Amino acid sequence: MYQGSCLCGVVTIEVHGGIDSIIHCHCSMCRKSSGTAYATNGFVAKAGLLIKTGEEQINYYEIAPGKKRHFCRVCASPIFSSNDESPELLRLRLGILDTDIVERPISHNFVSSSANWDELDAELPRYDGHEPSRVVNK
Repeated sequence: MYQGSCLCGVVTIEVHGGIDSIIHCHCSMCRKSSGTAYATNGFVAKAGLLIKTGEEQINYYEIAPGKKRHFCRVCASPIFSSNDESPELLRLRLGILDTDIVERPISHNFVSSSANWDELDAELPRYDGHEPSRVVNK
């Protein structure tokens, strides 16, 4: 079982069962809805997603007929996507999860649509906190 929550904590979820076909999606729609270079998504069984709290705070935006992106109406955290063509599955935004997962991404998708500044550069320095050059106001 995995647990997750939105940024403000109003929506909390549990995922029972595995997460399948995890991908990093670079398409322009995922970039725009996440505000990042790509969104990491994986399929979960709709029957295995339990919304523990805040179900009434989940809203959606229908990007095309039958295709919805569900988010917290308080903090706007993306939670999952649904598609009427596969009603038994939900595409979970993995950033919502608070617990570690055992599954791993299988691919980067729509890389021809990726942001021109996103180089998937594995050589960039890595820090446990802010980069050393950042000035943090207290």
